[in-house]
Formats: sequence, C-alpha cells, structure tokens
Amino acid sequence: MNNSDKQRDAVSTPKSNSSKKDEKKTPSKKSAADGLRELFVDSLKDIYWAEKALTKALPKMAKNATAQNLIDAINDHLAVTENQVTRLEQVFGIMGEKVVGKKCDAMEGLIKEGESIVEETESGPVRDAGIIAASQKIEHYEIATYGTLAAFAKTLGENEASELLLQTLGEEKEADVTLTEAAYNTINFDAAEVE
Repeated sequence: MNNSDKQRDAVSTPKSNSSKKDEKKTPSKKSAADGLRELFVDSLKDIYWAEKALTKALPKMAKNATAQNLIDAINDHLAVTENQVTRLEQVFGIMGEKVVGKKCDAMEGLIKEGESIVEETESGPVRDAGIIAASQKIEHYEIATYGTLAAFAKTLGENEASELLLQTLGEEKEADVTLTEAAYNTINFDAAEVE
C-alpha cells in the first residue's frame, strides 16, 4: 500500500466514536421517581405549585393590561385557574396522595418573564401584546403538562383522574384561543401603530 492509499483509507475509515462511551449519564437524585406512578405524582405536585403561583400572577397581569378584552380574558382565566387548583386536589385524592406542591422552575421562569415584559414596556398596546405573548407561553406549557398527565393517568388505569386532567387541558386550549383572538382582533395591530 503506497502513501496515497494510506491517506485515502485514513480519510474514508470512520473512527470509533469513543466519546459516546465516555459520556456519563446524569445521576438521579435520591428523590427520583422509580416508576410511572411516582413520576405522575411528582408532576402533579409540580403543576399544582404552578397553578397556585399563577393565581397570584394573573391579577398583576390584569392590573397592568389596558385593553378591556384582555383584562376580561385574564380575569375569566383566573376563575378557571382557581377551579383547576380544586380539580388537581381531587386528582391527588383519587391517587390517595397528600395535596402538596413542588416548586415548578418552568412556571417560575415564565412568570418572571411576564413580569419583565411589564417592567420593560410602557402601559398601552405594546405592553398588552407582551402580556399576551407571556400568557400564551404559560398556556402552552400547561397544555403540554396536562396532556402528558392525562396520558400518564390513562396508562396507569386512573381513568377518573385522566378525565379531570383532560377537562383542564380543554380549558387551557380554550384560553390559548381566547388570547390569540384578543391579539389578532385588535391588540397586535394597535401595538404595531405605536412608534
């Protein structure tokens, strides 16, 4: 084999991917869920904390909004969210679990982002558009969470819990549509005219 053949072989021969072998798995915490039921309950605690935090954040959003349709949508969703908290408490009961929340880093971050938008914008249509954007991010997080939880419950044979979670999922989807309509009916267009 001459030098050019060796070079060609070196280029065309794939090297073994030893770096994949060297990658380490993330170690689990001592409190990590061992099974789907534990993961389900842990996720319930997470969204319970998130919904409780949201009941405190929504009035602040409504107070800082200016468009009446947005204020109404936020206040309506506050009442729905309070019912969702109660529904989650029912799911805990069905599962035979104590009602307790576990800090939800995702919701905490989404709420902080919404607060930043309010602080960084002037009162009016631009702030309203920002509040809608922040609110829709929250709705999308909740839609993903409730869809997953309902699927977990169904897989676990907890059909009553699944039905309650699906009811909440429907409400979150409805809230997202309401926010989209508020944005596209007036608010985004008013915000676009602000110089």
